[in-house]
This record gives sequence, C-alpha cells and structure tokens, in this order.
Amino acid sequence: MTDPAFPAAPFRLAERIVLQATPLAVIRHDGIRLADLRDAFDRGYTAIGELFQTGELVPTGPALAIYYGDPMDEFDLELGFPVADAPAAPITRGDLVVRASQLPAGPAVAATHVGPYDGLGAAWGELVSAAEGEPNGISIESYVGDPGSAAPDELRTDLIMPVRG
Repeated sequence: MTDPAFPAAPFRLAERIVLQATPLAVIRHDGIRLADLRDAFDRGYTAIGELFQTGELVPTGPALAIYYGDPMDEFDLELGFPVADAPAAPITRGDLVVRASQLPAGPAVAATHVGPYDGLGAAWGELVSAAEGEPNGISIESYVGDPGSAAPDELRTDLIMPVRG
C-alpha cells in the first residue's frame, strides 16, 4: 500500500507525512469517554468485520480510530478501516451505523508504539513533545498489530497527529 498513513515499516518519532483523503468505513460515536472505548471498539469492529465477510466492504489497511477533541475529556470518535470504496449510503448493523468518512488530508507527524495498549498515553506524550507544528485537535491510531494473534509486547500501533502548516 502506498498510502503514507499505512507504511509497512514503523514510523520514526515525529516523522513528517502528508495524509491523503483515504476513503474509510467508520462507526461514529459523539460525546464518548475513555471508559466507553472497549465496548465501542469491540462492537464496532465486529460489525464492520461482518461487512468484510459478506463482501459489502473491502478493507485496504489496518483498523483505526480517529479521535476528535480531547481524549482525556468527552470527545468524538470514528472507528473503522480504510476501504477500497466507502459506503455510498449508511449501512445499519443492529444499533450501529457504518458510514463513509476519510482521513483528514494534509500535514501530520507520526510515530510508532510497539507494546501493550496501556503504553499509548506515554507514546502520545512523546510524539506531542517531539512534534513540530500545531496539533489541530485530531489524533489517529492505526492498529497494525492484531491483538488476537500478537503478544501484547509485540503489538504495533501507529500514532498520527495532523498539524497545522
């Protein structure tokens, strides 16, 4: 895949990239908190995975989560996958709605965290400290490592922070 958001090799700390408006299939949660993430992730990725199994959607990259706002407070969340074609219309699965979205195109800084998910907070802190450019309130996590098959200390999560200018 040639999309700069989804490289084969890990990112260096505060590596500068330019995001493309990559099509996504996502489930959006407005006004969510960190305590709600496990349920949102489990249910959401399962619903989208069912659409992959039926062929309604075709994934082109790893699972991701896009945080809008301050993740330490109430924030909005899109979780999903890059896809070959975003859904033309919303797709309902139970009480969840899968809809089209896209990565926010433009400049960003990125880093890779390898290890358990409980280390993501510290990894984000390192990226923010090392980054040049003003964050625009969006944070993206790309879950390259599969938690179902990889040991926790081998999980790879790419962190992407879009910046102004």
